[in-house]
Amino acid sequence: MPQLILFNKPYGILTRFTDPHGRPTLKDFIPIPHVYPAGRLDLDSEGLMVLTDSAPLAAQITRPGRGWPKTYWAQVEGVPDDLALARLAQGVSLDGVLTRPARVERLAEPALWPRTPPIRVRLHIPTSWIAITVREGRNRQVRRMTAAVGYPTLRLIRYAVGRYTIDDLANGSWRALRDWNGS
Repeated sequence: MPQLILFNKPYGILTRFTDPHGRPTLKDFIPIPHVYPAGRLDLDSEGLMVLTDSAPLAAQITRPGRGWPKTYWAQVEGVPDDLALARLAQGVSLDGVLTRPARVERLAEPALWPRTPPIRVRLHIPTSWIAITVREGRNRQVRRMTAAVGYPTLRLIRYAVGRYTIDDLANGSWRALRDWNGS
């Protein structure tokens, strides 16, 4: 059975095991050889990553449109109205191509670890949280989607991949799953 590792990636960590510039990488957190990320998270995004030693499983997890759903918690600038949420759910145009439909909902501010550095705060512009579940993984997709409807993302956390979540997984921690059977 392939290995499956869950990792709660902190802000500022590269989602690979080496970096010629000496920046922090997965190697600084995960001492298990021969596992690789099934998908990526940007340097400035946080949250759940799945790692495996199986290329077929990694492809199954990340297959556009048919891979495991990924749920993100996005702290956005402003408070999205119903129209903006509907546009996100229906799909928005990124580089002339419509994103696939997504599940979108308002979210109460989650209890999270502090981010270093903290997000920028504007005194006269509120922030709010939304949850977005997508089945594709375009480059910086969620950030670009929220910006396209007028609510730029300030903080982005991948909460879930398939049925796995960051619940009970401290920021910077990982755990190997035993006896898992897919998503």
